[in-house]
Amino acid sequence: MNVSTESLSGTTSYLICNNCQKVIRKKEKEMQVPRPLTSGPSAFIPENEILEATPVDSHTHLLLVEEYSTSGRLDNLSQVMGLHPQYLEAFMHSQFYMLRMDGPLPQHYRHYIAIMAAARHQCSFLVNLHVQEFFQIGGCREWLKGLAYIPQKLRNLNEINKILAHRPWLITKEHIQNLVKTGENSWSLAELVHAVVLLAHFHALASFVFGSGINPEVDSNTTDNFQQTSVNNICVCDLTNDNNLEDNTLSSTSPGTMDSVSELEALMERMKRLQEEREEEEASQEEMATRFEKEKKESLLVGSGAFEDEVVPTSKVSRFMEDPTFGYQDFARHGEDNLPTFRAQDYTWEDHGFSLINRLYSDIGPMLDEKFRTVYNLTYYNMASHEDVDTTMLRRALFNYVHCMYGIRYDDYDYGEVNQLLERSLKVYIKTVTCYPERTTRRMYDSYWRQFRHSEKVHVNLLLMEARMQAELLYALRAITRYMT
Repeated sequence: MNVSTESLSGTTSYLICNNCQKVIRKKEKEMQVPRPLTSGPSAFIPENEILEATPVDSHTHLLLVEEYSTSGRLDNLSQVMGLHPQYLEAFMHSQFYMLRMDGPLPQHYRHYIAIMAAARHQCSFLVNLHVQEFFQIGGCREWLKGLAYIPQKLRNLNEINKILAHRPWLITKEHIQNLVKTGENSWSLAELVHAVVLLAHFHALASFVFGSGINPEVDSNTTDNFQQTSVNNICVCDLTNDNNLEDNTLSSTSPGTMDSVSELEALMERMKRLQEEREEEEASQEEMATRFEKEKKESLLVGSGAFEDEVVPTSKVSRFMEDPTFGYQDFARHGEDNLPTFRAQDYTWEDHGFSLINRLYSDIGPMLDEKFRTVYNLTYYNMASHEDVDTTMLRRALFNYVHCMYGIRYDDYDYGEVNQLLERSLKVYIKTVTCYPERTTRRMYDSYWRQFRHSEKVHVNLLLMEARMQAELLYALRAITRYMT
């Protein structure tokens, strides 16, 4: 699952050409650009490991230069994703299209929706980026004071925003009807699909930001908790995502008896055994359904008790959200069997979601599909120190475990593999990053797969992000389909 390591000539020459760097440095001095708060793109990954692990080829180089020329920055997020250039390209193309190209929504709406989505997880990194983008394209500065200052049409998205972010299985065709039939503030179906794509994208991206320990872009002392900045007196968010702190709220795993090498070898052995068992005899449909229900209920116990305390956001980004106490609740809570499992075969991305989204928001469907396929199939046939390894089984377990927590079941998948392949510390990490990303800590990140490279853990985060986004889209698009029929 890892890229090959290559040494670089120079420390940052792979990002932008030397002449560009000289221009940037001169401009930064003239504008008194704030210095980075911390060294490197990630609080979890040493900067030199990001530089050394990033393959330098002309295509990747041009891709990063293009991103810099488009947005005026190469942010920490792009640099960490750059550990997987093939995925980064698919990600950049889809995000560029949904934010900047022709579409049902005006651009200032798009960036404000990004702000609203990121605020659900108190992701000040993303909120700040899109506050800046919103201002740069001429958005109304009054809107940056909070939701009380925005048009009612945008405020009407709050309900679907919070449900999609935390409990997407609760979305119904009535929610869709309320948005498209509200008089002068109504949304067209095309506008709503564009908004849903943006919401799901930035909810999931917040998971990646926290899961990868993405560092803030500037020194937080210069922004001082939403104080006025020197950039045209526009208020900018407090940038300190507190996910680089030591974990003092959740013991992600108790110290094991095996060292990290033994854990790796044990995982390799389990993968081999599962493959042999699968070749010998497949489980029956009834048995696989039973294993799904067991895994779904066991997911309740992952981090049990640690997530029960209500955390009310105190961050300044809370001005961009309503009902801040509304958060994730396990799909299969004890004593609640009234929520039907989402059978993936009844409403698939490939057969249903893709065609609907492409009909109402042209051209975004193939881009999202490419992004999903790229991350799902991405492999370097490596696993830690082992080479020539087929990691398909592991990647599918990660993707399907996220969907399991969201109540989505694949009839052709044996969920017994999840328990065999994903250790408890990894399950805690997955659940936190996916459902409570703002609570992710360095300790959680360090607690699993201790022998694996950082680029492999970034791949895990990419899988979690895309699995989450697809789950949100499936629930939302199914509700839209039911409204239309």
